[in-house]
Amino acid sequence: MQTLTTLLASIPAPDPRAMAQAQQHIDGLLKPPGSLGRLEALAVQLAGMPGLAGTPQAAKKALVVMCADHGVWHEGVAISPQAVTAIQAANMTRGTTGVCVLAAQAGAKVHVVDVGIDSDPIPGVVNMKVARGCGNIAAGPAMSAEQAHELLLEVIRYTRELAAEGVQLFGVGELGMANTTPAAAIVSVLTGEAPASVVGIGANLPESQLGHKAQVVQRAIERNRPDALDGLDVLAKVGGFDLLGMTGVMLGAASCGLPVVLDGFLSYASALAACRIAPAVKPYLIPSHLSAEKGARIALQHLELEPYLNMGMRLGEGSGAALAMQLVDAACAMYSRMGTLAGSQIVLPD
Repeated sequence: MQTLTTLLASIPAPDPRAMAQAQQHIDGLLKPPGSLGRLEALAVQLAGMPGLAGTPQAAKKALVVMCADHGVWHEGVAISPQAVTAIQAANMTRGTTGVCVLAAQAGAKVHVVDVGIDSDPIPGVVNMKVARGCGNIAAGPAMSAEQAHELLLEVIRYTRELAAEGVQLFGVGELGMANTTPAAAIVSVLTGEAPASVVGIGANLPESQLGHKAQVVQRAIERNRPDALDGLDVLAKVGGFDLLGMTGVMLGAASCGLPVVLDGFLSYASALAACRIAPAVKPYLIPSHLSAEKGARIALQHLELEPYLNMGMRLGEGSGAALAMQLVDAACAMYSRMGTLAGSQIVLPD
């Protein structure tokens, strides 16, 4: 069985020849070259991914939602009851949440994964529970280094199993009350920005409490002293099971040469950690939307990613990723279904 080291080392580089051929094909389609803008660039990015065999395609899609509770909830950084995590996870199995509706519209299957909900196992939810909630990062680490290593490996293997079953496009999502607090801590550590610059209101926290939330993040960083050069150490000390789980999906998909659509602020934090753990993951990341959460632009600037959508969304759950999957479909349709200039005997000037 492959180790974490060998799995990370196996992430392939994009194929420049396939990308060049895709660009040439797109330039010959029935349109002025470049006239479909970033849709063309997205198709070229997809074409370079070895797992797609040189052709932009996304016939089978999986949206993996990582669910966990957080000890830092007890610091008063969220207004939603902690029980909402388990309630919403159960609702996801019924297909009634925001991400489920949008994923169904995009033709994606939602995989709900319990990596640390503070509840008994929920029917219909994939059980990878490490514990009933992670540690309170304001008082100590979210999890042990061993727990972090084992969960990351388990999620990578799970993702690779989905790929072996034919999934060609992944999306990530999360569910966990108070999880914007550890996400802000991760972004602060990995970008070097002060907590106050990246802490937002999350699920409608009153702005009058933002100062307290920033102080909690600052305390977590000072208490745990995560190593900014070690993405896994940051996830273990000031992150959470759900954030680490999303990182695992990104790394697992990339190890198969397959794309991953990011969601919002929480996924940006996980992506920053993923890129620190294995920089080779970067070409496989597809940004979906600009989260309305404070700190989103900072995280995206450090990732050097420009989101495709700006809808003012901050639901989480993978809702933005589900929405952007339809843009991936559009890029694939453009590539495979459009007629050619040559076929209509149109010759454009050089």
